[in-house]
Amino acid sequence: MDRKVVIQLDDVRRDFEVGGKTVHALRGVSFKIYEGEFVTIMGKSGSGKSTLLNQLGCLDTPTSGEYYLDGVSVRQMSRSERAVLRNRKIGFIFQNYNLLPKTTSIENVELPLMYNPNVGAQERFDRAVAALKAVGLGERLYHKSNQMSGGQQQRVAIARALVNDPAVILADEATGNLDTRTSFEILVLFQKLHAEGRTIIFVTHNPNIAHYASRNIELRDGHIISDEVNDNILSAEEGLAAIPADTDE
Repeated sequence: MDRKVVIQLDDVRRDFEVGGKTVHALRGVSFKIYEGEFVTIMGKSGSGKSTLLNQLGCLDTPTSGEYYLDGVSVRQMSRSERAVLRNRKIGFIFQNYNLLPKTTSIENVELPLMYNPNVGAQERFDRAVAALKAVGLGERLYHKSNQMSGGQQQRVAIARALVNDPAVILADEATGNLDTRTSFEILVLFQKLHAEGRTIIFVTHNPNIAHYASRNIELRDGHIISDEVNDNILSAEEGLAAIPADTDE
C-alpha cells in the first residue's frame, strides 16, 4: 500500500539579506515525510533548522523550490491563505509552551478552534476536553496555566496542538525546558501519539531524542547531511521507569 505523503520539500532554498550580504540558510533541501512517521530534525545552532521549522510551519516561504503540505503547494500562497492552512493542518508545540497566562486549560486548548467558523462553542468545548483527557489532564480542565508545573503546561500545549486533528504535529524543542523525568513523560506521550498514527516532526538539538523517533534528519550549513530510518526505537516508558521516582513533579 502506498503511504500518504504529508510533507514534501523539493529543492527548498531560503536566502536572507543581512547587512548587504546574502546568507544561504537553506541550500536545496528535499525530503518527503509520510503519514504516521515520527521524525526528528537535528542540527547545531546555525545549521538551518530554525529556518526549516519556519518553512514547515508555513510561517515563511522558500526563496526557491516547492513545499507541499498535505498536497497543497505553499509557496504561492498569500499570508492569509498560509495562516488558514497553518491553523487547519499543523499543531504547534513550543519549548516555552506559549500558553495564555491566568487562562484555564480548556480556554487555552480551545484557542485554535476559535479561528474556525465551522466549529461552534459546544463542539469547541467538547473537543478541548477530549484533547486534555487524551494527554492525561482530565483532572486539570479548569486549572490556570500559572497553577501548573512545566510538564503539565506542556501537556496543555500538546492538547492544543491535537484539538484541530492536524495533518502534522510540529514540535520545537518540546522538552527543552523540562527536567529529565518530565522530559521522558512527554516523550512517552509523543510515542503514544505516534502509535495512534499521528505524524510528528520534532525539531531538537538534543541527539538523545533521536533514539525514540522512527526517522532522523540531520542538517548542517543548510544541507541535509543524513536522513536515516531508526530500526531500533527505544521505549520512552522503559526510560521513564529507569529514572528514580524520588522527585515529585
